[in-house]
Amino acid sequence: MTEGNEVSLMIKFSLPMLIGNVFQQLYNMVDSIIVGKFVNANALASIGVTSSIGFLFFSVCLGLSVGVGIVISQYFGAREDKNVKIAIANSIYVIGITSIVISILAFVLARPILELMKTPAVILDDAVVYLKIISAGTLAVGAYNAISCILRALGDSRTPLFFLIVASIINVVLDLIFVLNFGWGVAGAAIATVISQAVAALGCVVFAVRTEYYFRLNKEDLKVNWDIIKECIKVGIPVSIQNSTIAVSLIALQNIVNRFGEVAVASYTTVSRIEQLIQQPFNSLGAAMSTYAAQNMGANKIERIKKGYHKTIIIIVIFSLAAFLGAQFGGATIMRLFVNEEDVIALGAKGIRITSYAYFFLGMIYITRGLLNGAGDTVYAMINGFVEVIGRVGFSSILYILPVFGVMSIWITTGLTWFITAMASIVRYKQGKWKTKSIVKQ
Repeated sequence: MTEGNEVSLMIKFSLPMLIGNVFQQLYNMVDSIIVGKFVNANALASIGVTSSIGFLFFSVCLGLSVGVGIVISQYFGAREDKNVKIAIANSIYVIGITSIVISILAFVLARPILELMKTPAVILDDAVVYLKIISAGTLAVGAYNAISCILRALGDSRTPLFFLIVASIINVVLDLIFVLNFGWGVAGAAIATVISQAVAALGCVVFAVRTEYYFRLNKEDLKVNWDIIKECIKVGIPVSIQNSTIAVSLIALQNIVNRFGEVAVASYTTVSRIEQLIQQPFNSLGAAMSTYAAQNMGANKIERIKKGYHKTIIIIVIFSLAAFLGAQFGGATIMRLFVNEEDVIALGAKGIRITSYAYFFLGMIYITRGLLNGAGDTVYAMINGFVEVIGRVGFSSILYILPVFGVMSIWITTGLTWFITAMASIVRYKQGKWKTKSIVKQ
């Protein structure tokens, strides 16, 4: 990532991640389609209402994984091979312990949190079952994300893709068996997801240990190195907090959605699934930008980072325009893939059209945060997460009490939040303080 054409590198590196992310979203969508079509809309809503809570718990592991990846990317860019191996070894301890703790907390707190969110009684029990089963797979999620982030930090974005595709296929097959054949409902969908995540994690671990030089660790590498652990935590914790605060804001919004009843919950759940797929190009470019910025920070190539960022904005414009047109003219058609109820379809189609006006700003959030995180400026990325929380909670609370907006306030809030958050991250980039945040001593 430190040599060659910036646009070509970004596209080549992000493309496997995009395909992988799309597959990941597709197998999440398969859960929704199978449950929504072959069980009912309430079962779909019970899965959807847990998504923000699951994101809250998983975001801690994900943030630490991103932090580990940033540290390793900068060492790799600086050609400090010994520190790369030590960082990999110590990341195992950090991610492993964190994943186990999160798994226990998520299992124990599932029902209290869902009740606190005022989850409709008709979907509460199924939601608790789904969240508890999913929490059992936290270690697998942590392992897969950690190994994926490390491999990407070393320039390999293809291997995680392969195992994610395998896991996606397994998930689809198991969904059909557990939900359709066995009639296990939301529990079957959750079990299928956990098994597929475990397969992806195990595959990545075995491949990395057998084929990647940096994973061939000796006793010296495996010793606890508190300096590197502190560095990983220093970079990773702000990212975790950033993700967690975003999750909290989503929970707050879900709380308001729940008050509009089952139709609103089902519509919001379906729109969220669709938009998770739509934003994957932005997500992949943001992850690629993080690795790109980190390796070039390690190599002390600041101007190259800026050049790559500016060129990536052009890609964001193209993707956001295409997504906007698709949402405006095909929203109802896409909704029909998930549910049969016309009231859910009509409401969801309106929601997609509203949020599509802000897709460009969502893309800017991803690539700008990616640059700031990769450069080591993760504390501000955390602050930017707080901006998103304030925006989402503030706008949703204000618009909810204004009867003129009604249920549409859900999606108006989302668009306004993306705009405010994007502007805040761009201001930080323009200030240039990220240029001084390198982990590697030049």
